[in-house]
Amino acid sequence: MTIHEMQNLSRATIEYASTVIVPGMSLARLRKMCEEYMISHGADSFWYWDVGAFVFASDKTAVSVSGREYKTDDHIIAPTDIITIDLSPQNNCIWGDYARTLILENGKIVKDIEEIHNDEWRNGLKMAEYLHETMRSFADENTTFEELFYFINDQIKARGYVNLDFLGNLGHSIVKDKNQRIYIEKGNVEKLSAVEAFTFEPHISLPGSIYGFKKENIYCFQCGVLKEL
Repeated sequence: MTIHEMQNLSRATIEYASTVIVPGMSLARLRKMCEEYMISHGADSFWYWDVGAFVFASDKTAVSVSGREYKTDDHIIAPTDIITIDLSPQNNCIWGDYARTLILENGKIVKDIEEIHNDEWRNGLKMAEYLHETMRSFADENTTFEELFYFINDQIKARGYVNLDFLGNLGHSIVKDKNQRIYIEKGNVEKLSAVEAFTFEPHISLPGSIYGFKKENIYCFQCGVLKEL
């Protein structure tokens, strides 16, 4: 399988999750359903500490932890809730890496951001969209990981948000060994175009808020043009 095919699996898994999430469901059940879906549709394992679906809800959406330390919270999904799902399927060491924050209102997933009633949640998801659009406009073949780090963190701060990532970075290269990743971080002067592909995954919140927002895609340069895989 290709990275693009693994990302298609990840996208399909989020769509599947959107159809099965209901009030009263535990996060452990949701995680299990997502992981079983990925295994039955092409993944052979999970590349990040053997966890296929990192699932957070409510005030835990603002928590950023290493996969090594992750434990699924005992939260029970409420009729109105915020849920982040971060997926890490692989097949033959080819990765997918994809995350979305979903909003449940009145017992149903809200598909259209503009229809979310909670102002903070709606604006947070719109900010996540903005950061991806801005990154795609800013980055070219000569942009370094460090330059992207500074630019996006400036955008986050200028719009009144904070970067929640426990390491302070915004993404990483896609490789076959998780220990060989390089990051969108201070001091990394490698060009984005020097790697096969990279994730962009800002994890943000308003200062002091209990709610976090995350959107993650994989990108690569093809014939000099930045493309989402």
